[in-house]
Amino acid sequence: QVQLVESGGGLVQAGGSLRLSCAASGSIFGINVMGWYRQAPGGQRELVATISSGGTTNYADAVKGRFTISRDNAKNTVSLQMNSLKPEDTAVYYCNMLIKVTTTVLAYWGQGTQVTVSS
Repeated sequence: QVQLVESGGGLVQAGGSLRLSCAASGSIFGINVMGWYRQAPGGQRELVATISSGGTTNYADAVKGRFTISRDNAKNTVSLQMNSLKPEDTAVYYCNMLIKVTTTVLAYWGQGTQVTVSS
């Protein structure tokens, strides 16, 4: 049984910063890609950032230069540092990991954490 637990969301004024974290626990044989996605009210879930097991990162154009994704392989965690936040960043943020469980790789999602940016 694998579980992802997120933390760090909240309310912040435009221009402020927040840091999200996500920790995986359970029977984990390895983790490939880790990432963050978000879903605004009435919108579809969209990619924010990903990081490979080797540390290669990828960002959505909307967050480039403002958000930084990082991972700690020893602790099975992924973080998202969000700076210069804008009202349009308001959404529920979900972490996602591709986790090797025995001989199978499965996608797991966190429960979601609300980020609200006021203008």
